[in-house]
Amino acid sequence: MTLPRILQTVLDTEDPRGLAEFYRVLLGLSYRAGDEQPPAGEPDPRGEDWLVLVEPDGTRALAFQRVETLPRPTWPEGALPQMLHLDTAVPTAADLKEQHVRALGLGATLLYDRFDDPEEPLYVYADPAGHPFCIFVAA
Repeated sequence: MTLPRILQTVLDTEDPRGLAEFYRVLLGLSYRAGDEQPPAGEPDPRGEDWLVLVEPDGTRALAFQRVETLPRPTWPEGALPQMLHLDTAVPTAADLKEQHVRALGLGATLLYDRFDDPEEPLYVYADPAGHPFCIFVAA
């Protein structure tokens, strides 16, 4: 029996190109062939609907699908809980501090700071579309 496997995680967004660019830079991913950003001033029909980012070996990582409206989760409090979040990890607390500065510089919003936790330092952010994601220290 062949079981299904997860091909990629798809994030809904009002701006597929903008959110793809955020994660491309944050995670060091590349566009799937044909999904690359066009030259400045050129039309971007692929970026209006659906884009895929891949790992350096070509494995699919994240996809971005356009929706007309997307209510932002209000996690950790409020009426709109998160439905999904991405966990990312770095090996050391020094790396975590460096990535914290990068994430904020790329447009992430800090939602929760647990950097001083001796067992699992972490930060929780919202990406530019409001999707929560974590960066934490893990071996």
